[in-house]
Amino acid sequence: MSDLSDVLEIATVTHSGMVRSHNEDSIATDAAMGLAVLADGMGGYNAGEVASGIAVAMISADLKKALAAAEDLDVTKVERLVGEHAVRANNAIYQASQSQPQYAGMGTTLVVALWHDNKLVAGHIGDSRLYRFRGDRLEQVTRDHSLLQEQIDSGLITREQARHSQNKNLVKRAVGIDPEVEAEVHSYDVQPGDIYLLCSDGLNDMVQDEDMQLTLSSLQANLPLAAEQLVQQANDNGGRDNVSVILVRVLKSFPARGGLVGKLKSWFR
Repeated sequence: MSDLSDVLEIATVTHSGMVRSHNEDSIATDAAMGLAVLADGMGGYNAGEVASGIAVAMISADLKKALAAAEDLDVTKVERLVGEHAVRANNAIYQASQSQPQYAGMGTTLVVALWHDNKLVAGHIGDSRLYRFRGDRLEQVTRDHSLLQEQIDSGLITREQARHSQNKNLVKRAVGIDPEVEAEVHSYDVQPGDIYLLCSDGLNDMVQDEDMQLTLSSLQANLPLAAEQLVQQANDNGGRDNVSVILVRVLKSFPARGGLVGKLKSWFR
């Protein structure tokens, strides 16, 4: 794996919000390996916090090992690794919930972003989201695994009606709830200047996409301030849930250096 420390600029903020007593979101980033992970836990007592913590810790550590050990990594292999490690996290959380009564029924959403060879590999489970801000336009990359999204897709309700729905938090897929789960994993072309936003639903339930876009457009030169402002907007609008934001700016292209092609190029430099 290439070191992407000089390629990615990252800013993060996580907050319990204005209503919840503690924060069940978990986040982790590693600019060098090009990784961002966000999970929004669910479950009684502190179980959601445990589930999201397990998911983020396992995926960050295990992906780092797997990527370091892999040779001739292409995007297809990276996609497979992201999917496999989401399944491993699911198994660990499910086993913990089955064996320890205080963790019964715990689970978490998950969104993983991994930058490799001028691509973004994104995997997600549930309704935590990934957005891309490019050319002053914010676009949702992931598609929620939720009852609300199914109702929108089937034409039962409009997106405007969805904003006021009581079904916002009913996810159709989560990590740790069932013995088996599948992450939805896709790869996307990346351009220098792109800003990627990973967030828990505590942001997008409280702040409309148009307002997120305006914030990123006006504060894109200061990524930490933009992240703080997004969380502040969610809290100003009621902060009914924990809210977490990861912003990642791509500063330049990052072609993979490994493999035969990379070695040949290095010989003729």
